[in-house]
Amino acid sequence: MDTLLQVSDLKTSFFTYAGEVKAVDGVSFDLGRGEVVAIVGESGCGKSVTALSIMRLISDPGRIVSGSIIFAGEDLVQKSEEEMQVIRGKEISMIFQDPMTSLNPVLSIGTQIMEVLRIHQTMSPREARERAVEMPSLVGMPNPDRRLGQYPHQFSGGMRQRVMIAMALACNPKLLIADEPTRALDVTVQAQIMELMKELKDKFDTSIMLITHDLGVVAGMASRVLVMCAGKIIEGGTVRDIYYNPQHPYTWSLLRSVPRLDAASKKRLLPIHGQPPDLLDPPKGCRFNPRCDYALKICLQEEPEYTCVNGGHKVACWRQHPEAPPFRPEEERGRSA
Repeated sequence: MDTLLQVSDLKTSFFTYAGEVKAVDGVSFDLGRGEVVAIVGESGCGKSVTALSIMRLISDPGRIVSGSIIFAGEDLVQKSEEEMQVIRGKEISMIFQDPMTSLNPVLSIGTQIMEVLRIHQTMSPREARERAVEMPSLVGMPNPDRRLGQYPHQFSGGMRQRVMIAMALACNPKLLIADEPTRALDVTVQAQIMELMKELKDKFDTSIMLITHDLGVVAGMASRVLVMCAGKIIEGGTVRDIYYNPQHPYTWSLLRSVPRLDAASKKRLLPIHGQPPDLLDPPKGCRFNPRCDYALKICLQEEPEYTCVNGGHKVACWRQHPEAPPFRPEEERGRSA
């Protein structure tokens, strides 16, 4: 599979009056053409900041400190704002968390879709109108001719999300970044939106970077999963690796906190105890060590190295290091599975 996106040692910080907040601290991953990769983790772990860094939408007091973002062979970190304006929407599109605040409330849906097309495709008003009618049809919106003249407040949450997907795919981008695309939607609409994205991905061969804290929406969509904790990727592998053979205590904790249809009816969910670390002053060593029941002495002193479990499955945990003391992760995996 050809590599479309390669992020290497990305560091993005926010420089506040209280100090430097290291929101993304040395993140590396790649994404193939036509592939779906999910980044999962609890709120505040750096998922959205990673996405905004790729889009080069980090504003003051934040900035990309170091690292590279190679997209289609070119480093986006080195691009000027004018060059990024050409790439955004045309080559890389993003679905933001809240469609109501992402859409302009005083412009009709049709006007907003046509604006994207006229900026990036240099279409005539007539051509843009024809394409604007076609896109809502693709995302399952009934009566697109009539609805193009309506405004965001006249749409339900699920329909607004469909509008955002239509706008994002209007220019056939190579990469679609979906940041919590099912947030605040009921479960029925969530399933519809995820199925829609899957169908459009297959139709247009678009690569998707899916960002979510909900492991329940990942299994049927992504081919690989990256688990993020406190600004770092601590485990990565295929969906099967992460769901059936998790190796990091943080991943176990995430899986144990997800409701399951096949679980005993009275079985309690186990939340992750403690609070996410303060990124102004992150803990020394492993970022998860203050909340980990299995921390070793070295976990409190040194950042863990990546250990290859098999193939593309890797984990940053001293417990999984070949020289670590005997440990029975099978027991813990059984609790999370």
